[in-house]
Amino acid sequence: DANPAQAALIGLLNLSCLGLGYVVLRNWIGAALCWAATVALLVLALPADVDGVPAGLLIGYGAFLLLAAADGARRGLRATLSLGASFRRLALPLAVVLLAVPAGGSLAYGAARDEAKEQALLERLSAADAQVKSADGLAFDKAEPILAKALDEYEDLGTNKAGSRAGKLVPARLDAYYESVSAPYEKKTYCEAIAPLKHLRGLGGTFDKDLLGARPAKTDEPLAHSLYECGTAALAVATATPTAAASLNELLGTFPKSAHATRVEPAVRAAVKKRTDVLDSAPDPCVLTVELRTLRTTLNDMTDASLEGITREAKEGVQRGDFACGTDQFKDKDYDDATKTMTEYAKEYPDSPQAAHARSIAIAAEIADEEPAAGKSLPPSEVPGGARMILVVSNDGPGAVDLLYTGPMTGKVTLKTCATCTKYPGPILSQGKKIKACQGPASKYPKTTLLLPAGDYHFLQKRGGSPTVAGDTKTSKVKIEPGYSYTNCLYVTSGF
Repeated sequence: DANPAQAALIGLLNLSCLGLGYVVLRNWIGAALCWAATVALLVLALPADVDGVPAGLLIGYGAFLLLAAADGARRGLRATLSLGASFRRLALPLAVVLLAVPAGGSLAYGAARDEAKEQALLERLSAADAQVKSADGLAFDKAEPILAKALDEYEDLGTNKAGSRAGKLVPARLDAYYESVSAPYEKKTYCEAIAPLKHLRGLGGTFDKDLLGARPAKTDEPLAHSLYECGTAALAVATATPTAAASLNELLGTFPKSAHATRVEPAVRAAVKKRTDVLDSAPDPCVLTVELRTLRTTLNDMTDASLEGITREAKEGVQRGDFACGTDQFKDKDYDDATKTMTEYAKEYPDSPQAAHARSIAIAAEIADEEPAAGKSLPPSEVPGGARMILVVSNDGPGAVDLLYTGPMTGKVTLKTCATCTKYPGPILSQGKKIKACQGPASKYPKTTLLLPAGDYHFLQKRGGSPTVAGDTKTSKVKIEPGYSYTNCLYVTSGF
């Protein structure tokens, strides 16, 4: 006869995933199929991973269990079982209890899969930490792309996986990130710290604000400090990168109310004063002048109105420095550089009270470059008073000639070329005969008259004109005595 209770028992026993209904029926083929299906599921599902078991496999296995239960119920409906009465009373409760096997296994598997997900997230967090560490010691422009990848991981874990163990660790990692990236500031390498600190401050505009909290704002003080230190250290350094103006302009523009912004004007003023105060006594005023010129350029590139007064001081310092530099070059017998420096000074500052003296020093240096005795002392800054003696200079030679002189008075005159004059024979062709220059009519020769105070003078004539006489230079020494008039005739001889 049909036994529905027995059919239900066999069906429930087969739902346990162990094929026990078939075992009771002694249907070993059915039991083996159930065991094979369960073993195959375990092999494919274990160990648990992040992705879990494919849905198709679970659906297939569930369908198989239902079929096994239905088949077992069908077979058990009219089967004759050799079971004792006591077992029959316990069989149904046992079958129900055994249903906990698949349910418990499912729960255990879910927990294992969740742990696998947690471990995968922790591995992502560790990989991001490793990227941050790998950027240590790199120049920031090379480190930034690496750091950006780590930040993407932190942001995803901290927002989309905030409840995970890895997500809960992200705030601590961000603290470590800020500490690592701002390390140059802690090491007091202020110029190197600017780019990383700007990066950290700028994260507020690109990173999740709730996750970042107040961290970007905490970089304001270090960044302002770094801009100040980097800028003031570069004030007199022409090759500094970044330039002093770039750093200080950014400081004044970005943090105008910071304590460091108020320090800019005194620092720049002190840098200028430090150099201008010792210009006249420095062993090498040329170096100070180069630094002052760099300071002047920096100030010209700065836009803050409070620096206008210092800019004027720097310009005046450069002018003083140029003169002091040229004077020092003359005293050090560096006549070529002294000539260039003082000539440029006279051109750049034509209205300066020292412009005339600068021209005199340039002339004296040019003479001393050919005749060192002319550089024993600087030309006087003022033309001496008293009686003047006449010196008439004539040009009896082809090509215009510049005549430079220095002594109690320094100057330069240019005589035009003598169109009809030629070279005189040299020592060999003249056979020792005395050259008689300027013997023609006075009107023939271009001439000029100098009125000179008494004293010893050095002369330098520099002739230009045709290639055969251009570049011809000659030096001479003349003693001008009171009460006398003098003449000097300039001529050219051949080389033989």
